[in-house]
Formats: sequence, structure tokens, C-alpha cells
Amino acid sequence: MFENVKEPLKTLPQAIEERRATPSFTGEPVPLDDLNAILEAGLNAPSGYNIQPWRFIVVQSEEMKRRLRAASFNQAKVEEASAVIVCCGDADSWRKDADEIIQMGLEGGIQESYAAQLKSHVSNFLNSLSADQMHGWLNKHVAIAMTHMMLMAEVMGYDTAPMEGFEPDKVCETLRLPMSYWVVALLAVGHAQGPDKYNGGRLPASHSIFGEEYGRPLK
Repeated sequence: MFENVKEPLKTLPQAIEERRATPSFTGEPVPLDDLNAILEAGLNAPSGYNIQPWRFIVVQSEEMKRRLRAASFNQAKVEEASAVIVCCGDADSWRKDADEIIQMGLEGGIQESYAAQLKSHVSNFLNSLSADQMHGWLNKHVAIAMTHMMLMAEVMGYDTAPMEGFEPDKVCETLRLPMSYWVVALLAVGHAQGPDKYNGGRLPASHSIFGEEYGRPLK
């Protein structure tokens, strides 16, 4: 895994600080090995119970990008990007994948006593969620995976644009997604065209970080 990752062009701290949501792309192709490395970063994200509920549809053809653009409020970057990764969560993934995930866990070293209880724990918890709660659960895990991919792309010298401007029903119809799929976001990947997006700034740490309880500075 990650054997084809090229020499990083940025350190992780540089990638975090310098990443911007790219407003426009050149359309220059991303080699398949690099694209796979970016996707592998998403697959290696953490998830509750290790369910790994994310599903990624990679759109690269001009025809499919054109159709996806029509489902994304006509945003030009959808067609300009080398690839658009449609980041989805599968609400039924735990039903389909639980046995395989438990077996992988056993091979990885979890205790058999825990493995024996895990499937019922997962089933009881996820069965109790309403549709809205399930979508919230999927949003959290897919967003973590997408962040992994954004930062991997930045480290490798590519630009990205996470996008929440789309019509979910139209995206589902365009990509012929299963009924259990929930579209969380689109991630456009490629090379920036023109100047980078301005630095919008960040609020100071004291505004958002507290120690022990709200209102107390971290020491």
C-alpha cells in the first residue's frame, strides 16, 4: 500500500497550512498511480467499529464530468478538474461487510471474545438510527476520509476543491448510485489554473480552543 507514492513535494504541516479550495483547474491529467495513492489515503481513514462506510466514484471522462456539472449547479470546476471523486456513504455497508471486517480484525489481533460481541453491538447501534441520524453518522466518517485524500493530494503537489454545491438526487441519478448511498461531497482534483485562492485567514486559537471547560484557556 502506498508503494507508488512519489516523493512528497510538501511536508504535512505545509500541506495543512497552504491548502486552498481551488477555484479553477487546468484539466491536466493526474496519472493513475497518483490518483490511486490519493484514494488509498481515503481508504486508510479511521471509522467507527472499522465499518469503512465510504464509497468513492471517480469521474474522469468528459461526458460524465459534463453530466455531473449539470447536477452541481453548473460549476465549471467539475468539468475542468482532472478527476472528481464523488464521496458517498453506504447506509447498508455494515450489513454487507460486518463479517469480513470482523475476520480482518481477528487476523489483526483483536480478542475473540470482543469479536464475538462486535457484530451484535454494531447491529444494535446502527439499527437504532433514524435516516437523518444515519446520514449524520455517514457524514462524519466520509468527511474524515475525504480530508485524508485532500491532504495526500496536497502533499503530492496536486490541488483540490471540496464541494458541497450539488443536487443529491441528480448526482444519484447521474451516477446510477444504489438507494443506500448518501452523497456527502464532491472532491475535484487536478492542477490549479491561475492564481491560488486568497487566504481567508483563521480565527486565533483562543477563540476556539479551551482547556478543561468552556471559557478557560488551554495551559
